[in-house]
Amino acid sequence: MSPENSSRRRAMQRGMTLVELLVALLLGSLIVLAAVAALTVSRQGFLAVDASAQLRDNARFATSIIRRLATQAAYLDFKHASTTAGAAFKVGESTTAAIEPSIKGFNDAAYDVQLINGTTNAVTTTGLNNSDMLVVRYQMGTVTKTDGSEGPDQTMIDCSGATSTATAATMSERMVSVFYVAQDQGEPTLMCAWLDGSTWKQQPLVPGVESLQLLYGVDGVTAGAAPSAATDSIPERYLRADQLVTSSLTDTNANWDRVRSIRVGMVMRGPPGSSSNGTVAAQYPLGPQGLMNSADDPGSTFAAKTDGRLRQTVSFTIHLRNAAITRQDAT
Repeated sequence: MSPENSSRRRAMQRGMTLVELLVALLLGSLIVLAAVAALTVSRQGFLAVDASAQLRDNARFATSIIRRLATQAAYLDFKHASTTAGAAFKVGESTTAAIEPSIKGFNDAAYDVQLINGTTNAVTTTGLNNSDMLVVRYQMGTVTKTDGSEGPDQTMIDCSGATSTATAATMSERMVSVFYVAQDQGEPTLMCAWLDGSTWKQQPLVPGVESLQLLYGVDGVTAGAAPSAATDSIPERYLRADQLVTSSLTDTNANWDRVRSIRVGMVMRGPPGSSSNGTVAAQYPLGPQGLMNSADDPGSTFAAKTDGRLRQTVSFTIHLRNAAITRQDAT
């Protein structure tokens, strides 16, 4: 082999130097880091979009079920309403001393059967994140069948989505649905309780609801006092549930009969890491800051969190359809 061919062969077999290897390694590492960063950002964006969509779906369902149940409040079946028609339809029997209102709430309250049944109006257990509790009562409807017998028309549902299998035997017999917030499988959840015969049953409705806040639009009611004469069905002011309570059970129930609308606010959260920001600003479930939040109502301001969860506030107002219905107490 000639010297020229030997030199050419050595040149062709010559490897990379250490410097060239280090430069190649550095460039490769930069490319990998850039790809990982892009993937992380993309994944974070996907989680945020997915969590946002899930929050909107949960909000729509929670809004729908609360709105439907609240608009059923104070409904009376035609056969009972028609027999007590006078200045206004009434609920209850003349021999019954106290009938629970069709709409009733408790500020900063956990689920308590004694509160729901009307045994007491004193809240003893604080609601999760200062959440409120809402109790809704209404009668089941009746339909006349082709054979002339009567049965439920199955238009009224409880908060579990079930219809009644029986008709109201008396004026005071009603369906009951309750909304509140509690922990379910480690997650704050909008819960539902309903009266099935004589048994209270509970089930989760919407996960991720951290706070449920309620205000009541009233007509002729001053906080902590007996009601004055109502001139119309238009709400004059919005009050907390505890502001409708007086020292008299009769006056307290009369105040609840003056509720014309309900302002509902919720704070909903997504899964961990669903927010691109580590710190999530304070939330105001009942509306913008300064509108309906108050230092006297701790739940009306939901403090800022540093858990990296996406949050959304939902607020809406329900105008009651059956606001003119009042009660018939013992005479």
